[in-house]
Amino acid sequence: MSLPRTLGELRHSDFSEKRLRTRRVKDELRENLVARLRQGDDASIFPGIVGYEDTVVPQIVNAVLSRHNFILLGLRGQAKSRILRALTTLLDPSMPYLAGCEIRDNPYAPICRRCREEIARLGDEAPIAYLTPDDRYVEKLATPDVTIADLIGDIDPIKAARGGHELSSEFTVHYGLLPRANRGIFAVNELPDLAGKIQVGLFNIMQEGDVQIKGYPIRLPLDLAIVFSANPEDYTARGKIITPLKDRIGSEIRTHYPATVDEGIAITAQEAWTGRNGHAMHLPNYIQEVIERIAFVAREDKKIDKRSGVSQRLPISAMENVVSNAERRAIRNDEKLVVPRVSDIYAALPAITGKLELEYEGEMKGADFVGRELIRAAIAKTYDEYFTGANVQQIVQWFDLGGEIQLSDSVSALEALENLKEIQGLIDKLGPLGVSQKESPEQQVSAAEFILEGLHAHKRIGRNEERVFKAGEKKPEPREREKSFEKEEPPYRQRRQFN
Repeated sequence: MSLPRTLGELRHSDFSEKRLRTRRVKDELRENLVARLRQGDDASIFPGIVGYEDTVVPQIVNAVLSRHNFILLGLRGQAKSRILRALTTLLDPSMPYLAGCEIRDNPYAPICRRCREEIARLGDEAPIAYLTPDDRYVEKLATPDVTIADLIGDIDPIKAARGGHELSSEFTVHYGLLPRANRGIFAVNELPDLAGKIQVGLFNIMQEGDVQIKGYPIRLPLDLAIVFSANPEDYTARGKIITPLKDRIGSEIRTHYPATVDEGIAITAQEAWTGRNGHAMHLPNYIQEVIERIAFVAREDKKIDKRSGVSQRLPISAMENVVSNAERRAIRNDEKLVVPRVSDIYAALPAITGKLELEYEGEMKGADFVGRELIRAAIAKTYDEYFTGANVQQIVQWFDLGGEIQLSDSVSALEALENLKEIQGLIDKLGPLGVSQKESPEQQVSAAEFILEGLHAHKRIGRNEERVFKAGEKKPEPREREKSFEKEEPPYRQRRQFN
């Protein structure tokens, strides 16, 4: 069925005058939310939001049912912006407004002078246009240079000159973001960054529901749902939310990082780009767990600033780099199956170190050193999940008797597997990882390397890392080559030696 295109057609459609006159945005959000709650599927309320089912989502539901403006408080990478944007799923599929209106006026109750004169002139022939849910969401990133004119509007002397209007005329107004978000959702990200005197400009719209522009007698009773996001640490670092504004915000909702590794894995699997074209890929569970545990370990590490937080973007970016390094190895060695290894996680350090805010101790040791420590700790915790109580003495004994093996993150799976088979009992211990000797060489190498890294993380076998030199590069003397890996300068490829 086609939508009405004139005011006359609209009057005889399902968009009844009484409903459009009395049903405000917050009523619309509430009614559509109630309909979803009756369906009994809480997951459909905010699709794609993982880990908040029993904490944040119920609080947001209560805020919407209460018709509150609300704020999400949380550290970086806690899906605050995504949740705010997901509110559009609670809006109607289409919303009629007077075509050409800058503030999306209600056809039955226009508030701007231009639309009132348009209806007086055209009557039922006044053209109607429609807004989609995405059109009705306006987002502003708060910065210190935002002005009242940006949010509310200003008098435009050029409009006055071209139209022959007096400056006090409503036709000279250039509307700001708030009026242009009329009959929709207006979101302000990082609210504390908004200057205090600008936050005052939100008072009227939040309490009385209107704005005034430049002191002229122009009153716009806007229809808005206003939502905010903020990092609680920003209150002291860059600014604060002024008390009268906090008092006008109906609900304050705290977000958080994933409570469990499984929740983190689900988020990373949803967000990371791992479905590459051209190669089949197998992503082992233990690799996913190690990557996710890096973030969990970092959030508890004393060398990392807890006030800044460790964003969920860390495991997402790390996962993409890990897959890319494994993909590069497969391309170079003409392998058909891409299987990430633990060495690929070390190769993903650039995706990890940039997301860590270090305390003094961490700054002294350096981001690369801290990053490697986090990876080793994550490997140790993941190893314990699979091999607690397992008898790996035969593997350890092989090394105790002088066994030694070199592994490179670029060597082919077939070549690496031949070397790994020399270690007595290693290939027989892949069962807890879900890998048998019937699996592909790529999977066996990844699993075997994980076991060796786990034993090293628990200090049961030794390991050193040395550079792989390019063709034509002069090798340094042995004493110089004994430097620790942390002190080496990039770019060098890893080759790890277990002994």
